[in-house]
Amino acid sequence: MSLRSFHVVFVVASIALTLMMAVWGGVTYGTDRGSVWHLVTIVGAVITGGLLAVYAVKFVRKTRELGLS
Repeated sequence: MSLRSFHVVFVVASIALTLMMAVWGGVTYGTDRGSVWHLVTIVGAVITGGLLAVYAVKFVRKTRELGLS
């Protein structure tokens, strides 16, 4: 596995973890223990996941442009 492939896999795993964190925040917010901090967790995780997705797309495009595989 090349360094590029490892990097893409790591970023995709990070995106999955941030989305799981957002789901956890949403589920916890829906219970009696839910607080405003769970909403902050949801927003932060979704923003982080979105930024990681943008980064992944730009990384793949740039490495293809440079001819790295």
